[in-house]
This record gives sequence, C-alpha cells and structure tokens, in this order.
Amino acid sequence: MSSSEASLAPADPAQLAAELKTVAETATAWPFEEARKLVERLKKRPKEEVLFETGYGPSGLPHIGTFGEVARTTMVRHAFRILTEDKVKTRLLCFSDDMDGMRKIPENVPDPAALVPYLQMPLTKVPNPFGGDYPSFGAHNNAMLRRFLDTFGFDYEFASATEYYFSGKLDAVLLKAAEKYDEIMAVMLPTLGEERQATYSPFLPISPTSGRVLYVPLKKVDAKAGTITFDDEDGTELTLPVTGGKVKLQWKPDFGARWAALDVDFEMFGKDHQTNAPIYDRICQILGGTAPEHFVYELFLDEKGQKISKSKGNGLTIDEWLTYASPESLALYMFQSPRSAKKLHFDVIPKAVDEYFNFLARYSQQDWKLRFGNPVYHIHAGNPPDVDMPVSFTMLLNLASASNTEDESVLWGFLKRHVPGVSDQTHPKLHELVGYAVRYFHDFVKPNKVFRTPDEVERDALTKLDTALAALQAGASADDIQTVLYDVARPIPRYQDLKAKGATPERPGVSVEWFNTLYQVLLGLERGPRFGSFVAIYGVAETRELIRKALAGELAAA
Repeated sequence: MSSSEASLAPADPAQLAAELKTVAETATAWPFEEARKLVERLKKRPKEEVLFETGYGPSGLPHIGTFGEVARTTMVRHAFRILTEDKVKTRLLCFSDDMDGMRKIPENVPDPAALVPYLQMPLTKVPNPFGGDYPSFGAHNNAMLRRFLDTFGFDYEFASATEYYFSGKLDAVLLKAAEKYDEIMAVMLPTLGEERQATYSPFLPISPTSGRVLYVPLKKVDAKAGTITFDDEDGTELTLPVTGGKVKLQWKPDFGARWAALDVDFEMFGKDHQTNAPIYDRICQILGGTAPEHFVYELFLDEKGQKISKSKGNGLTIDEWLTYASPESLALYMFQSPRSAKKLHFDVIPKAVDEYFNFLARYSQQDWKLRFGNPVYHIHAGNPPDVDMPVSFTMLLNLASASNTEDESVLWGFLKRHVPGVSDQTHPKLHELVGYAVRYFHDFVKPNKVFRTPDEVERDALTKLDTALAALQAGASADDIQTVLYDVARPIPRYQDLKAKGATPERPGVSVEWFNTLYQVLLGLERGPRFGSFVAIYGVAETRELIRKALAGELAAA
C-alpha cells in the first residue's frame, strides 16, 4: 500500500474492503462498469472462479494492441476483485492461436522468401526466421509476448493452442462439435458467400502428408466415431479423428468452442470482431457453454490513420514505446477512451508521459470516489507509487532542444540549478525520464527542428523581451518570468486577444501566437511547455543568448 493509500485506509482491512466496494458500486470508470456486469453474471450463474481471457494470433510480432488487451483486461479483473471484496477467485488466461496456418508471409521478417514453402503450415511448425533458441515462428512470437507481459508484471497464465489441441484439453468440445456439426453449419453458412459455402467446414484437417492446415470440404462427419473424412492434397481420401491435434477449428467456431471448453467469463476484442460476436456466442451455446461478457474496443491506427497490423509491422511495437517511455505511460494510453479509435505513433508519447505523472501527482489528494476515476489507480491495481517529478517530459525535451544536447549530464545541470539537491539517487524516476528524453530528442526532435527567421514585428518583440529579461532580479521565479512575457506581448497588436477571459481594451489578453513565435523562433519547435517555467530552468542568461542568436540569424542558418 502506498503512503497516500494508507492515509485513507481504515485500520481494519475488512472495513476498508467494504468501504471500497460501496464506492465502486457507483464508480463511473469503465473497468468498474465492466466488472459490475460480471458481478451480475455471477448472481445468475454462481461459480467459485471467474476466468478472464485474452486471445492472441502470433502471425507476426506482438504489437502494442496485444499488450493493451491484457492491460485492459487486468484493469477489469482488479475492479471485479474490489466489487467482490476479493472473495471470488479469478484467473487471466492469455491464449495464443499458434496452430493457425500461416496464410501470408509477414513483411517485417528476415528473408521472407525462405518462408514461402511453409505457407498454410501451423505457426508452430514454421521455422523461426529470427534465429535463436525458439524452435518455430509461433514459439518465437509467443516468447516475445510473454517477455513483455512478464516485464510489466502481469498476473496471467499463458496457453498455447498447439498444446491444448495435442494434449487433449479440447477433445471434449471437439467431439461435441462433431456431434453438433449440422447446427454449427446452420450458423456459419448464412454468413458466407455462395462459393465459400460450397467448401466450408468448421473443421480444418491437418494433412498427414504435407503438414498444412487444409481448407477443404468434408465428405463425412461421423459424430459417433469422432472422425472426419476428406480428400488430402494429392486426392487421397483420408479419415482422421477430430481429437489429438489432427484437426483445428476455423477461427470463428474456434472462438465459441474455446469459450465453451474453458468456461470463459470475460473476453474483450477489437471492433473488427464486433459483427462476428453473435456467431461466437451462438456456437458457444451450441457446444454447451455460456457466452462470456464482452467488451469491444476501438482499433489502433498508425500515423496515416490505417489499422495497425502485425504482418505489416506498421504502428509502434512494444519495444519502440519502451525505448522512449515507461510501461506506465503506455498503460495510461490504453486506459483512456478505449471505445474511441486512437492513432498510435511516436508523437503521442510525450503527452502520455506527462499525463501519467499529472494523474499520479493528484492521486494522494483525492478521496476514493475520485481515485476510482483516476487512471493510475487502475494502472497500478490500486497501489500507485509516490513519485516526486519536478519537471515534465516536455520540459526535458525543450531543454535538450534549446541546448542541442544528447548528454544527460547537461540536462542534470539545468535540473540541479532548478531543484537544489536533486540527483539520480534522490529521484530515480526523474533519472529514467532524462534517459527517455535524450533518446526521444535524438530520434524525433533533433531531426525535425526547423528554426524560423523572425519578421520585423517578431524582431521588435524579441528585442523588448531581451531588455525585460535583463531587468529581472536574480532568482526570479517562473511566475515572475511569465508575467514579463505577458507584459512584453500585451501592447503589441498582433499578440492581443480581446476574447480572453477578463480581457479589456485597456488590458487585452495575450494570444497563443506569441508563445508559438517563441517556440518556433527560439526552439525550432511547433509547441512547448509554459515558457516562463522553461526560462526559469534553462536560465535567463541562456535564454537571452537564444534571443541574440535568433536575431543574428544564427539559429535559422544552423
């Protein structure tokens, strides 16, 4: 328990759990809304353990959307534990459909041509193009997913479709599917085109000859014997049992069959699955199960507005985000507006980082009602850390930009002047943030810096700002500097804002154009932090030197 949580906690843990449950029953955060559905489900269908599941198709390297599904499900799971006072057991199963046939070659693998002979082979039979200790493409991708989930500290169990099919864990539901074959076909056929109807089967045999997953019509389904009959690729008629890993289910029936076999209570999926959800539900019911509660989230888009794809490798990877920011900032991005489509590219990182620390700073001052709506409560499963973050990530980027440095020690020099006694030992999270900022500056800010030459109005304004900064007393505060910025801009017609709150013709407000001028001319950026705070940390003398270089044309020339 964090110190902030302890300050609001009753001495009796049972009393605290009861109080939290009462507040949670009306909490509006989406994890609590979803958890309340599970509480109602449990009333109608009592059981000792509630199973949360996430699905993953390892046809390509795991992307951030995969992580988001696990993170969001974990948030619902924790909310459910609060609502049930942790009296109901829960499990989170991360299920990988690694027996799926490789339908196309991913674009982001080494030597794609080498994988051509393995098209339609189960992913756990396709050679690993990345080398190393993993025996197959599927095993490698599963390991990459698990590595990150373990790094983040998720409490989950990993399940491989290959292991489940071959070990017999799915045998009972597969035999049931053979028995209910006609009912399943009655659900599936109306959803298919005429040509696909002629060849469709929910069972996909795996050729004993080639090892490929076959999309072929069945000649016979013997429910009593638990077998299917079909023609192999060479035309030979074969009969195989539906059990023991000899066949797999098509992906739509597989959804419903897995829910029935494992008795899943909750699974979320992307909007691209939404129209198929009734199919999954109906097949689950046909096979004797109760469809789980669903949560449909919007898809992530790349910087071009296109859906993120594992095979294309567009959008951000997990490792790319973690190069420039913490897992917590990524979890915040997943928490916010899950039902709204969001672009997921490098530009969103600084805002996510700063918003995370802003939410964290507010948490200790909030009551439980507000805490339950604070994203950090859900990110940290009710136990957010106490962190003192004296500057923002955006501020660090602007300090790096103004000094044009990739040296962490230079940033620490500014910080130590601003916050006496600060160090990487006293502020380990700030130490992490400085490292992230230097890397982000090198890769994204520095290559895109474009200094604008000031026009005559801007030159006059900057000259006046330089004079005003020179007149400041030593040790002037950020607020003092911000006042100077307003005082310089207010008399200049271009920067006046008569629509600002409290503005009058005698004392107009200051438009954002003034601050945009400062960012563009002095920092080579389109946006930045509160400029008074920047000057307070960067230094008045150093800022005056930036003004001198801008007026002399040195910044734009460089």
